[in-house]
Amino acid sequence: MLITLSIIMLFHLEHGSWALVSVVMVMGGLPHIGGVVEKGLQRLAGTIIGGLFGIIALQIPFLREVHFPNAPLPFLQDFHFLPLLMVASVGIASYLSFSSRYSYSVSMFNITIVMVLGDGTLDTSVAVWRSCNVLIGTSAAILTSIIIQPQKATDVMRFMLAGNLDRLSRVYRIHTRTGAYDPDYTSKLMKEAGTRLVKQRALIEAVHREGRVKRGTFSDILSLQRRMISTVELLIETHWDTRDGHDLIEGLPGLREQQRKLAGALSTLAYEIRTGQPIKIDMDNFDLQPYADTALNAQSDSGKALFSPSGYLWLNRELSQQTSALVTTLSNIQRLPSRRLRKRASHGYVLSD
Repeated sequence: MLITLSIIMLFHLEHGSWALVSVVMVMGGLPHIGGVVEKGLQRLAGTIIGGLFGIIALQIPFLREVHFPNAPLPFLQDFHFLPLLMVASVGIASYLSFSSRYSYSVSMFNITIVMVLGDGTLDTSVAVWRSCNVLIGTSAAILTSIIIQPQKATDVMRFMLAGNLDRLSRVYRIHTRTGAYDPDYTSKLMKEAGTRLVKQRALIEAVHREGRVKRGTFSDILSLQRRMISTVELLIETHWDTRDGHDLIEGLPGLREQQRKLAGALSTLAYEIRTGQPIKIDMDNFDLQPYADTALNAQSDSGKALFSPSGYLWLNRELSQQTSALVTTLSNIQRLPSRRLRKRASHGYVLSD
């Protein structure tokens, strides 16, 4: 606002309030660069196209008087044509915008047309000044968002994803430790992960506009997160299904070591994402073969078959495969690594959600 106001006062621009309005409209409610740039470009396009259309329309009656003075079209001579053209153009543009993602640009086109043709003054300066002021205000908004204080939706998504992976790693690590399980604490962490997953969904369009992560790829990342959260929740419930099942799981040789490696992989992946590192983590397959016979033939002290060990082991493998799929998806995003975040991390700046 201060930058735009300074330009208005320095050059004594007419109708300078339109430039200030543009700043408010473009930046209001859009904290991320992708949204500001998209809305700013739509505002510019709609205003300029509407201004050019209005200027051309204003010339039609005068051209008719000069070149076709005796043509049987009296409504042109009386300027009845311009209000009708205004209403028709606004109606057609609005109809076409219903199935388009450029509805805001169409709204700016309609507003400009109404301001140029609606008052009947036949003054082209309105179109010119409006276009110039919108250009100034919108450019100031876009440049401020990009240069002075950038807020990237991709970074917000990155930090939320890393935070969720940290939470999943923490819960997964805690429930494998004897006596360390705290249902209230783990429930709190899982609720936080679910809340941040919902918040990430609201960033899909803004992240897509920034050009680093495509809309479809981001949807895949969200889907994998949701499945991982569900798997960890099921793991907790299955692990504590029965005392006999829990004791049998505790006695499986090598299982806890595989689980610690998987928890470590989740933490490492979170670190690589948060600090803008290339995703290069090596995932080990969760091997269930050594436990197959024990799990299938598991029985309680009373002789009843135990099904929870088999389900628990399968869920561990599912979590490992989901993590591997997430690693593959992230490593295929060429523009996900960030030199800027790596530099921040090397200086010890705090990076979190």
